[in-house]
Amino acid sequence: MAKPILAVVGRPNVGKSTLFNKIVGRRVSIVEDTPGVTRDRVYADAEWAGRQFVLIDTGGLDLESDDILVQQIYGQVELALATADVILLVTDVKTGPIDADTDVANILRKTQKPVLLAVNKVDDMHTDNLDVYEFFKLGLGEPIPISSGQGLGIGDLLDEIIKYMPAEAEPSPEEDAIRAAVIGKPNVGKSSLINRILREDRLIVSDIPGTTRDAVDSEVILDGQKYIFIDTAGIRRKSKIRGNIERYSIARAVAAVSRSDVCVLLINAEEGLTEQDSKIAGIAHERGKASVIVVNKWDLIEKDDKTMNMFLKGIAGELGFMPYAPKLFISAKTGQRVGKLFELIHMSYQNHSMRIATGVLNDVLTEATAVNQPPSDKGRQLKIFYGTQVSVKPPTFVLFVNDGELMHYSYKRYIENRIRESFGFAGTPIRFLIRNRGN
Repeated sequence: MAKPILAVVGRPNVGKSTLFNKIVGRRVSIVEDTPGVTRDRVYADAEWAGRQFVLIDTGGLDLESDDILVQQIYGQVELALATADVILLVTDVKTGPIDADTDVANILRKTQKPVLLAVNKVDDMHTDNLDVYEFFKLGLGEPIPISSGQGLGIGDLLDEIIKYMPAEAEPSPEEDAIRAAVIGKPNVGKSSLINRILREDRLIVSDIPGTTRDAVDSEVILDGQKYIFIDTAGIRRKSKIRGNIERYSIARAVAAVSRSDVCVLLINAEEGLTEQDSKIAGIAHERGKASVIVVNKWDLIEKDDKTMNMFLKGIAGELGFMPYAPKLFISAKTGQRVGKLFELIHMSYQNHSMRIATGVLNDVLTEATAVNQPPSDKGRQLKIFYGTQVSVKPPTFVLFVNDGELMHYSYKRYIENRIRESFGFAGTPIRFLIRNRGN
């Protein structure tokens, strides 16, 4: 199930980014450091009081823009209206409620989404309280005083936010469907691929990067299995973003990944693998999604008997953190090998949901430790007492050991490889939790 989304809106210099970093950077956040992957801080996973959610920074309103009232203000709340479960408007107590705050508030009041109002830079909760009361005029309920810089009131703010987070829903009949999000840079052929699959021009296809701004769901049934393809906006390098609309597209793509089962990472064969492709792949990997790497426009490059192997070698080098993802070379334009994609999506989904019996798992662990002795440090050797699988999507295993600090990254990778050799798990990441016995 997708995590609830909190969209943070506000004009520049109100301390919105500081608030974002304060929530993400403290122990309340769940942020996985993936080796070799960097990401733009437009979004982050967070947790408070046991509730997990996605925090999205929508960017500051550009008050110097000539068309601020039409484009920037309406564009700023576009994400909040379309994607978020809860909206947080951040304002500045030093300036008081200005016209730009009022314009945004007028739009937000008309939505059906919960809206909370944070008044930032309240560095003294006693002397600044009278100024906070001025923000009642925005008509968004009681303003919540905070100081992002000093970390004051953040906990109280988050307590209020999670009250409006949607409750965990019971599985719907649509749970039988496999949700596949097609992700990638602009102009790699995402919409063209889905059009080929649908055999109709249900989606907009254009050579202009950034044509697709919304995540669009398309249903396909093949051999009795329902697939829901989510076409997302192209994700581009932060320095290449032109205007807020593309920034919102990134946020929508992140949200689409969160509600998908399998991510189809599309790469342009003509351009080759880029650093931005690695960042996009990292979004899926960090969220524990099953993934398939698809190289599109394969028909447009000159090839010999070494071309594919060289391309695969490049993928292995740049995407070394996700060697589990199967690779496929296609042409969305001609339909070459597009049919194979369903097989890989289905296989990745099945492995993503696979559960291993504890007894069988421990047989593999016993054999693995016998073949390759666990590491030791200062005369103390790591001992793996037993392991058990605690969840799926992604498959997650708890290993009970004598001392978790002795579990070196390389040995954990070795254990993962042995488990993959025994059970497959192609197309899905595997997570390990190391626990000292007795904890």
